[in-house]
Amino acid sequence: MRKERLIAPVVVGLALVWAVAQLVASLLFERELARALDDLEARGELVVERSEVEQGWLASSGTIRMSPLLGDGWQLELPYEARHGVFSTRVSGEAMPLAGPRQVRLFGDWLPSSPPRWHASYQTLGGTLEGSIQLAPFIASQGPRELDFRGGQLTFGGQYGDWRLRVRLQPWRLTDGVATLESGPIALESRYAYTAGAHHFTQHDLLRIDELSWQQPGLALEAHDLSYRSRMQLDDRELSIDGELTLTEVQAAEQVLLTGRVALALSRINADAVREALARLRDEAAKGQPLEGRELLARLEPELIATLQDSPRLDVPVVDLESPMLGLKARGEGALFFDPRRLDELSLARLDEKAQQARWLSRLDGDFTWHDVPTVVALWLGLPLDTRELEIDVIRGRVRVNGRPLPPLWR
Repeated sequence: MRKERLIAPVVVGLALVWAVAQLVASLLFERELARALDDLEARGELVVERSEVEQGWLASSGTIRMSPLLGDGWQLELPYEARHGVFSTRVSGEAMPLAGPRQVRLFGDWLPSSPPRWHASYQTLGGTLEGSIQLAPFIASQGPRELDFRGGQLTFGGQYGDWRLRVRLQPWRLTDGVATLESGPIALESRYAYTAGAHHFTQHDLLRIDELSWQQPGLALEAHDLSYRSRMQLDDRELSIDGELTLTEVQAAEQVLLTGRVALALSRINADAVREALARLRDEAAKGQPLEGRELLARLEPELIATLQDSPRLDVPVVDLESPMLGLKARGEGALFFDPRRLDELSLARLDEKAQQARWLSRLDGDFTWHDVPTVVALWLGLPLDTRELEIDVIRGRVRVNGRPLPPLWR
């Protein structure tokens, strides 16, 4: 009899625990989703909105909309449904791209197919999200143009402050009359780590293209194993961007036209000025008034000019290119610096004026060394034919080669 009296309280207690756990799971999902979307928008590149939100203990739904901060060239709608469990939440929905100011639907208006569906799982205890989108093959035609897309997959995952993205695309072909562009398979790996409000962030990207070809009457180019690696970082002091392009082989007329790699590094872009420029850009976009490029540049000019106050520098740590077809090589390294004194004399909005162009050029100083110079380059520059190294100096925007003013390149 005593055991029977205990059953009812235990059942009620378990039900209350389950209900509280369900409520907490749904609240945690909503909180993490809102934080992630806010920080995505804080990057300053997108406008991210969520509408038609219905939140419940067992299920939630809504629509996420993303669009560029400026312009109306595209929009992405992500309607979703979330089914909450105590330990995990399963989310699914559609990905609907819209094009142009009229918001023409890519799937349905342009393509006679349904939009791709995406699925994700959110772990309540770990706060991690893992999901994927399967892209179905399609063929789109418009007059003489035809796009043959053979499908792909997009996977994403991570947790607040650290997200990963992987994209795999099968080979695709774009035909325009007698010209054809083919590419693929293509792989993109990206990782984005950030603090609250994207005050600090680091983004790593790696793009690989197995094959890339362009064909038209009289010209055929083929590239194999192309890769581009980049890192962008915003910290307390600066915004820095590093990139490296590797060309395993580019062929023309069945000969190797180009092979090698180039690395660049941009640094000392003032971090506080970058944040102020992004904040000003968001304020201008929030006004809802379309601005032409020149007018927008004029409004943002003080903040953009301020990003140069720490003397930005462009390093070229590696240039290692070779053209067996042309018999040319380019191997070297160098750096270019910007003089930040008297920034009030500079204007971005008036860069089409020759006086402003001269002022900007006069702020550039640097040097570059070209090793193993081809004889034809020395001849072209009017240097002795046995010249094997070029010392290229930039002094207040003027270029000197091995101590001599750079001669006219086109005669």
